[in-house]
Amino acid sequence: VQLQASGGGLVQPGGSLRLSCAASESIFGLNIMSWYRQAPGKERENVASILNSGSTHYAVSVKGRFTISRDNAKNTVYLQMNSLKPEDTAVYYCKTIRGGFAYWGQGTQVTVSS
Repeated sequence: VQLQASGGGLVQPGGSLRLSCAASESIFGLNIMSWYRQAPGKERENVASILNSGSTHYAVSVKGRFTISRDNAKNTVYLQMNSLKPEDTAVYYCKTIRGGFAYWGQGTQVTVSS
């Protein structure tokens, strides 16, 4: 499965962005879809995950500000990011797991700066 992330850009602190992750095939059978991010000099971290059941998990640092959702009909996962902070600056990646293998998108840059 191929994943294509998009929607990144430059935004001022307090602003919003919505990231999209489009899959090359149906995501209905993909139980977990996730967003990760990696800032310069830091390890990649899990930001948010969503199961097929709709259950979600968020990193403490983004809880209450970010919302992950999935549209199985459009084979797309979204990450709505509100109240953005400079520390949210990173390359954001989407990820899924199928058959025990991890599949990553190419990443989209999010920069939060005034």
